[in-house]
Order: sequence, then C-alpha cells, then structure tokens
Amino acid sequence: MRPINGREELDLFSQLPYVLNEELADDLAAGRRRPEWMWVALRGDRLLARAAWWSRPGSDTPLILDVLDIDDTAANPDRMDIGARLVRTAMATALPDGSRPPEYSRFVPPDWREDTGTRQAVEDRMTVLERTGARLFVERLRLEWRPETPAPKPGKRLAFRPIQDAKELIALMTSAMHATLDAHGRDDLTRMSAQNAAVKHYEGELARYTSPRDWWRIATMPHGEPVGFVLPAHNGYNPIIAYIAVLPPHRGNGYIDALLAEGTRILAEQGVPRIRASTDLGNVPMANAFRRAGYINFGREINMTWS
Repeated sequence: MRPINGREELDLFSQLPYVLNEELADDLAAGRRRPEWMWVALRGDRLLARAAWWSRPGSDTPLILDVLDIDDTAANPDRMDIGARLVRTAMATALPDGSRPPEYSRFVPPDWREDTGTRQAVEDRMTVLERTGARLFVERLRLEWRPETPAPKPGKRLAFRPIQDAKELIALMTSAMHATLDAHGRDDLTRMSAQNAAVKHYEGELARYTSPRDWWRIATMPHGEPVGFVLPAHNGYNPIIAYIAVLPPHRGNGYIDALLAEGTRILAEQGVPRIRASTDLGNVPMANAFRRAGYINFGREINMTWS
C-alpha cells in the first residue's frame, strides 16, 4: 500500500473504472491532485484498491475524498477489508494529524438501487468507509440543462440586478440560512452562526470561482426589496448554478422559478454545452424547480462523513 510515484503511474491507478478517471491527468497538472494523495493497494502488479483526494489548486490540504474503488471482480472475500486498510493507511499519511477526514463523494447513476450489480458496488464502497468510521451524510441529485432544451423565462414579477459586493452577498446568504433544507447548511448551523456559515461558504467556494462576478444576480421586487439571488458560475469543469436561494419572507410564492430561469439564461447565452447543478434528494421543492426549468436528473451523489 503506497501512493503513486507520479503521472507515470496514472495508467496503473486507472485500472479500476470510474467516471473521474478521464480528469485525473488534468487535475494533476492543475494542482487539484497530488501523487501523495493518490494511493494504491497492490498484489504484485494487480490493483486491488485505490483511494484519492481532491483539493483546490494551491491548497496543501485534501478537501474531499472523491475516488475510492476496490476490484469488484476479485474473488477474495477480504477485498473490502483491503479497501478499509488502504483508506486508514492513506489517511494516516495524507491528512494532517488529528484532523477530521474530508467528506467522501461518489457519483452514481440515478437508478443505482435498481441494478443489482451497480447497487452492490456502491454499497461495498460504503461498507469500506463504514469500517473506517464514516456514515452516510446525504444523497444528492445531479442535474443538467442542455441547449436543445428551451431556456426558461424569468417572467416579469421580479427585477434583476448585479450583486454590489461580497458584503451584500454574505448578508443575503446569512438570511437564506434560516430554515434551510440543505443538509450541509443545516450541519454548519449546528457548529457555527448563520453569518459564519455564510462566510465559510463564500470564502471556501464562491470567491474562488474565476468566472465573471457580473453573472451573479439579485432578484428584487419592483420597489427594490431583495427577494433572493442566483449565482451562475464555472467551477473549472462545467458551467453551474453554484447557489440559488429565496429569502425567508418571500418563500412559497414561486419566485424560485424566476431565479433559476435567470441563472440558466445567463449561462445559456454564453453558448455552453451544458449547465450542471445539484440539490439534496430531500430538498423536494428545489428538485421540482429544476425539473420545471427543464433540467434532467442524470446522476446522484453519495456523501459520507466522519464524526
């Protein structure tokens, strides 16, 4: 069990199939991955298991465990134990001493529970992580709008303007945290104030996007009162709806449709091949809004965490 030596071992690391394999070389070149964060369990030349973390360019600390695989064809009954040993061994070296392990993310098909083989593979990986102390945190829908789908119309009930500055946006994000249905937001609120959670989200993610800030929009009533906001962006892989929210006093009035339509329109006008978004499986109102706007559910994401 060891980290890979560098790009020359990417073929070895990629012997086990997963949708992120095609991104590994670019991630290494961009500094989103490091060889010391990419671990393999080998028996001779055979790859039995692998694990890898991702982070933002320039970061010295892994942000998310987004690759974990075991050899599903192996007859070895201990293959999940091998996976768990690999994760524990890699964590002991790759992560800062005493730190909470980063969240685990796994992309799965939208109907992963309905196919026996796919379900077994997903659940085996979850079992591997459960043996290291992880537990299911949330399952999320992965959504996509495509250019052949007519772009939704924002309508005329709301006006839209650019966001003035970070201070204004953080204030709106703080307000939007009230009664949020987002599992990550709710978890943050158990450990910090709404304002601190908003600052954490802004500084840790939104402020790091290099796409134009003038894409970001605040929706207002005709007299100027903010109703909500939408943040179209590009995350380095895809155009995305990075954040969308209706403020508490205005929820239940259907304004989410206009916000999503405006964010979609802004990105669609850039000639993008797709727009990606995600929401918690349990956030039914948000999922329904994406469906009404023409977004399809092309996958799901499993998130697991360590306490």
